[in-house]
Amino acid sequence: MECKPTILGIADATHYLVGGTDNEGNFITLSPFREVTVCHSLSSAKQLLRDNNFVSAELSIQSAYDEMCGLPPGAPVSQTVYL
Repeated sequence: MECKPTILGIADATHYLVGGTDNEGNFITLSPFREVTVCHSLSSAKQLLRDNNFVSAELSIQSAYDEMCGLPPGAPVSQTVYL
């Protein structure tokens, strides 16, 4: 199973999650980590991946505001970031 390094940010959260996205779009633990890692800034999330020899990652920003208002969830905003 192929896994893409991913940094996940949630609107208004004070942290970013570092993990991976599998072929089915699930956010999972990224090897070499034992669990999804919490970082307190985007720069520390990028540095964590750099320190583990990753050269790029998918940055995905999500918001729960649509669901809170009773609307269907919006698609996350994503871009590739080069580390």
